Amino acid sequence: MTDPGLPELIQERGFAPKRRADALIEALPYIQQFRGAVVVVKLGGSAMVDPELSGTFAQDVVLLRSVGLRPVVVHGGGPQIGALLQRLGKSSEFVDGLRVTDAETLDVARMVLVGKVGRDIVGAINVHGAFAVGVSGEDGGLITAEPTDEALGFVGSIASVQPGILERLLAEQMIPVVSTIGTDGAGQAYNINADTVAGALAGALGAEKAVYLTDVAGLLTDPDDPSSIVPRATVFELEAMIADGTVFGGMIPKVRACVDAVNSGAASAHLLDGRIPHVLLLELFTDAGIGTMVTS
Repeated sequence: MTDPGLPELIQERGFAPKRRADALIEALPYIQQFRGAVVVVKLGGSAMVDPELSGTFAQDVVLLRSVGLRPVVVHGGGPQIGALLQRLGKSSEFVDGLRVTDAETLDVARMVLVGKVGRDIVGAINVHGAFAVGVSGEDGGLITAEPTDEALGFVGSIASVQPGILERLLAEQMIPVVSTIGTDGAGQAYNINADTVAGALAGALGAEKAVYLTDVAGLLTDPDDPSSIVPRATVFELEAMIADGTVFGGMIPKVRACVDAVNSGAASAHLLDGRIPHVLLLELFTDAGIGTMVTS
């Protein structure tokens, strides 16, 4: 007696190879176009804390390197910092969304970002080959910082970027994983917003793309309507949307990060939903793309 599921199985096996081949053929011109290009990826949201998504992200980054792109990963770690502070019995105070950072909190931030989160990302990538190298903004004079506001303590803004250490790693076909701690001229460390660092590094490296993985589908004109996504926008259009209130609330810093990346010198910036497995590949190597693309 014939298994009632067999025709479906035969059909699936018959057509799956063609679908896979079509996907590879669709990706080919993008691989050729972006070969040798720097892509700065800011890892955040669910893609950083969900083990399955972290795994697919690592696969995507290694694939980018394998087909000739030069990925740089930038990460924050706000939730992880908050969790360790809580375990240590230390409360967190926020001003305009930024954590007030005294000396003790800064020590925790450095431990978490450089010693824990960064190492976890490096480890996940290196499962697929010894390609990733953890770097702090303190290393090689990469990020020179200055205090953002005295009331915030050791929260920093970027004074300058010297990307030489990243350029040397990229020349060796390594994948830099950057923790967002910078130092001032006297060696004082500061914790810096990861979105800001990603944009600044993208500009300094002349990146083809700055990609921000978040927990939103992209820029939505109506946060409750996924179909209201804006697939492409210019910096000028986004500035106008912020001014007229179309972009508001929590979307403003995400959009600002994309605008700053392009203004800093990146050819384009992308706001993507990191909750979607392999979203990097869908955006970079398919005709339709996914999320919101920002250009000058």
